[in-house]
Amino acid sequence: MESENLKIETSTEKTKNFLEEIVEEDIRTGKHGGRVLTRFPPEPNGYLHIGHAKSICLNFGLAQKYNGNTNLRFDDTNPVKEDVEYVNSIKEDIEWLGFKWANEFYASDYFEQLYQWAELLIQKQLAYVDDQTQEEIRANRGTVTQPGKDSPYRNRSVEENLDLFRRMRAGEFKDGEKILRAKIDMAHPNMLMRDPILYRIIHTEHHRTGDKWCIYPMYDYAHGQCDSIEQITHSICTLEFDVHRPLYDWFIEKLEIFPSHQYEFARLNINYTVMSKRKLLQLVQEKTVMGWDDPRMPTICGLRRRGYTPESIRYFAEKVGVAKRDNVIDLSLLEFCLREDLNKRAERRMAVLNPLKVVITNYPEGQVEELPATNNPEDESAGKRMVPFSREIFIEQDDFMENPPKKYFRLAPGQEVRLRYAYFIKCEEVIKDAQGNVVELRCTYDPASRGGNSPDGRKVQGTIHWVSAQHAVKAEIRLFDRLFAKADPDDVEEGTDWKSSINPESLKVIEGLLEPSLQNVKHLDKFQFERLGYFSVDYDSTSNKLVFNRTVTLKDTWAKISGQ
Repeated sequence: MESENLKIETSTEKTKNFLEEIVEEDIRTGKHGGRVLTRFPPEPNGYLHIGHAKSICLNFGLAQKYNGNTNLRFDDTNPVKEDVEYVNSIKEDIEWLGFKWANEFYASDYFEQLYQWAELLIQKQLAYVDDQTQEEIRANRGTVTQPGKDSPYRNRSVEENLDLFRRMRAGEFKDGEKILRAKIDMAHPNMLMRDPILYRIIHTEHHRTGDKWCIYPMYDYAHGQCDSIEQITHSICTLEFDVHRPLYDWFIEKLEIFPSHQYEFARLNINYTVMSKRKLLQLVQEKTVMGWDDPRMPTICGLRRRGYTPESIRYFAEKVGVAKRDNVIDLSLLEFCLREDLNKRAERRMAVLNPLKVVITNYPEGQVEELPATNNPEDESAGKRMVPFSREIFIEQDDFMENPPKKYFRLAPGQEVRLRYAYFIKCEEVIKDAQGNVVELRCTYDPASRGGNSPDGRKVQGTIHWVSAQHAVKAEIRLFDRLFAKADPDDVEEGTDWKSSINPESLKVIEGLLEPSLQNVKHLDKFQFERLGYFSVDYDSTSNKLVFNRTVTLKDTWAKISGQ
């Protein structure tokens, strides 16, 4: 796999990706009557992640661009792992991303047709019932360099195979007792063509069909036939399915049905991330994270809870593009796309996360002023809000240094600084506790500098944020960082596994002080806390206890990587 640092395109002209070229050529030649119909076929056995989001953007976006449609089809062929909870979450995620499917289908809609086609393959002597165990099938499959061995049941008669297959459907046999296999070639160089399994027995209730069926088609059998039934013109899969395409085509050819065609593109890989469904499930089950929607998870619901916007994810998918070879995308690109979007839409607020008390000694006791503050400098229509100012305020501890180096422009003894939207203040006295820790600053202010400028024109280079002590609103602040400390979580020492790469500092919970305008926020409201980062209101937040998630810091490492 190749690691790539993609340059951010500044040109307005975009070259077509290879899938767009294929679609345009099909339209030009009148293939399928110029019709474009794609599909998104998730398994309802887990939550979608950022990799699925790329596939969603590609399938739906391609159809939209060429005036086509996209079907949502749930590949519900394994009742053991499936649940309606996943069906609902998948639909919610797709709609949240901004897409709408033309039709909602399920592989289970086609179970009867798939069964009839399986009987047709038997009648054509292209399928047979096998009594071998899983272990025997695996042992007889051969290797990449050695051909497999024919099953002793491979040459059963059509009549016997039909009888056994119908009895499989009727529920006469136990799980694993018999399977239906395609009869292709046990010496085929493509291991997937060595008599692949078409049906297995599973005596488990299905979330849609109940106990009507006890035999279920394998994905490789159901996939292409479902595409064909719906007359999908462009079946787009990730690159690992390219070796499955000969089997996809074989079924369509032998059944003589509508010739849907499969195309493959590189799946999305992001550093500092795992996207294996098995690994994500393990994180949830072992309570390493709070759940599928933990803001550190790469799931779409986790990204949503963290404060990501659908626009930022669509922008990311566009930036990543469509490739034919696997690569690793830098997580910083995703964060760059998020900052680009939030900078335009997130209103600014002031919050202090590591408070240091400041008393303005020459400010009148009991006086409160309401000062105008800009909601979003990127959006004039966002207007202004009023922020209360009083004699006692809180600033960030990091914005004060008792013995500062040269070119330190924030608050220091005898040094002046600008309070955002307010006044110039000068530090006159430093109060410490018994251990020598700074606990309070005594400052004076310049009444003539209201709004941040002084009539005498003197320059004050440093500007810091603050909150009024008597008006500050307390909130729980969850400072999220990358879930993994290593770019490649699987790059671990011998004897350890990928979980040893988990970042122990991926979540810090602190109490912050916010300006009072943040008292009445709603879940998922997004703000830039000035000079600190972008934050979003968590689902746990209530009017009595506000909870904010840090979505992303203001520092843009991607711009440095890309040389922008």
